[in-house]
Amino acid sequence: MRIGSLVASAVLAWCLHMPASCRAADAALIAAAKKEGRVVWYTTLIVNQAIRPLAKAFEEKYPGIEVRYSRADSGPTALKILNEARAARLQADVFDGTGTVPPLVRAGLVAAYLPPTAANYPPALKDPDGHWICTNLYFLTPGINTGLIPRETAPRTLQDLLNPKWRGRIAWSSNPTAGAGTFIGTVLRRLGEDAGLAYLRSLAKQQIVSVDASSRAVLDQVITGEYAMALDIFNHHAVLSAAKGAPVDWLKLEPVAAPIQVASLLKDAPHPNAGKLLLEFLTSEEGQRIFAAVDYLPAMPGIAAKVPSLKPDGGGFAADILPPEVLAQNTDHWMMIFKDLFR
Repeated sequence: MRIGSLVASAVLAWCLHMPASCRAADAALIAAAKKEGRVVWYTTLIVNQAIRPLAKAFEEKYPGIEVRYSRADSGPTALKILNEARAARLQADVFDGTGTVPPLVRAGLVAAYLPPTAANYPPALKDPDGHWICTNLYFLTPGINTGLIPRETAPRTLQDLLNPKWRGRIAWSSNPTAGAGTFIGTVLRRLGEDAGLAYLRSLAKQQIVSVDASSRAVLDQVITGEYAMALDIFNHHAVLSAAKGAPVDWLKLEPVAAPIQVASLLKDAPHPNAGKLLLEFLTSEEGQRIFAAVDYLPAMPGIAAKVPSLKPDGGGFAADILPPEVLAQNTDHWMMIFKDLFR
């Protein structure tokens, strides 16, 4: 689904006219959460950058409720919750990630609950069955070394990537959900299966280097000049590095893949009311502004990123939202194409 300035403006205008009761935590929920005394959050966010500032702000807003957290990537987080549930020793109340939720929904472990703040979000950013709500956005775009590729000569379209001058100069991560897999999937979703495959066969002739590392690590290799360009890096990583003086920029080359970070409440959460309150805080205007302040891209329409051009409404580009279910259902197919054409 494509999101842009028109959707963001419409949703923001609607939110501003919502009753105050829909924008503030319910007093009864707060009282019940304080009786529980703590909330346990299994998260994939970076501890020093995001988790600690968010936890500190939550604890200051709701004194008497302690935030305990455990940090791991999506796969290990899902496995940890599954193992705890099998042992009847569930610890977490809230969990998040880009790919954590599908296996837990299949196991019947996720509550059908959306906080009142969900009314502020467009349908693409919340599950119709209530199993998740988006907390922050990611946009995967090409990144270039500006010392090797002047901005005015950089590719602007998918077709431009097929220019022979780029042969052997492009790299991407072999990561399924933030690299080759998402690029392939977004091309197929935009062009259709037949036309998409034809394009990818042509792209394979460009001798793209597949790096068995994160997209961040591939971007670092672009910065050092090992490669001129990387496909599917997080656009905010390029901005953060450029701010420190690195010769790097990101390109608004559509289609822009947008896997999303989502958060959920566990069905048998030990502290369900505190869990609901944390979900509401993370997706509130206050919580979203903290995401922006620590260089994440807030999901709530109308809340700008620290660098506004990183989001579609501020940057003038369209994005293909990839909810967790889409990634879970299609990643194996996309990676099979990757292995067939690019390995």
